[in-house]
Amino acid sequence: MNAHEIGQHAPADSRRESRSEATCHDSIDYQYGRRVERDGSWSIYHVFTGIPAKIQGRAMTGMSRGRATEGMLSLNRRNEARRREHDRSLARRLPGQEGSACQP
Repeated sequence: MNAHEIGQHAPADSRRESRSEATCHDSIDYQYGRRVERDGSWSIYHVFTGIPAKIQGRAMTGMSRGRATEGMLSLNRRNEARRREHDRSLARRLPGQEGSACQP
């Protein structure tokens, strides 16, 4: 198991529970993971902060493993599609540059 997988399946740290929840701002920079909580339920969380995602006012906690997996994959697919569209729109604005807008 690599470090990313450990983070996805590690129990939630109680210190995180006292912080405010991450809000889904539909940012193309967000990436989500899933993890099992101490009570056996599953959560979707922002992988860079470890804070549970909150979407349309609802915390993505207390879920079944299957629902957490579906939600995580859906959010990550949507953000990947938005990143690609963002890169394409930047490439259209920069004549003579092809591919990703992040290329040097």
